[in-house]
Amino acid sequence: MLVTMTENDPSEFGELVGDVEPLRQAVRVISPKVSVRSPGLDIRRQAAEQERVRDGNYLARAEQVVAVAPWDVLAWKRDGVQNGVFKNLRQGHYAIDSRLDLHRLTVEQARLAVFQFARDAMTHDLRCGLISHGRGEGRHPPALLKSCVNHWLRELDDVLAFHSAQRRDGGVGATYVLFRKSARERNDNRERHGLRAER
Repeated sequence: MLVTMTENDPSEFGELVGDVEPLRQAVRVISPKVSVRSPGLDIRRQAAEQERVRDGNYLARAEQVVAVAPWDVLAWKRDGVQNGVFKNLRQGHYAIDSRLDLHRLTVEQARLAVFQFARDAMTHDLRCGLISHGRGEGRHPPALLKSCVNHWLRELDDVLAFHSAQRRDGGVGATYVLFRKSARERNDNRERHGLRAER
């Protein structure tokens, strides 16, 4: 049924509609955005963390690493390392006992390789190693492996110092690593020096 009314007769409208209350302004609640994480991502992270605990590899994942630039020089030494020792490392004066090439490895493969490299150095009484990681120039993200090596070596208790290599050994695409003396080597040194002192 079509009802018509004229502008001059507002009472007809009132009869049709009845008592009317004005609409109240709706209160808007703004909630913070919650990132939606898939259950699969959480499961993968937990599995990776369990694997990390199982193999004893405590080195950081790539997303925790601070980036360095492709042409940056890496240089770090632990407190207590003598300046002369660090200078000899920087200038490449130590014999390289072992080499590790990370080219063509994924970040996860490189993380495992660097961890094992340090373990092997302690097992075989190696003092100086060379890690070839490349500059990572023109990659996305740039210098990823180099950045990871810079971070990982600081985390390894058996690493006393490291420095980007001389040009003949790979320049800023490689890093000299000075390892701590193993317990066996420290004992041997004590015995040698003790015997000399007695003579």
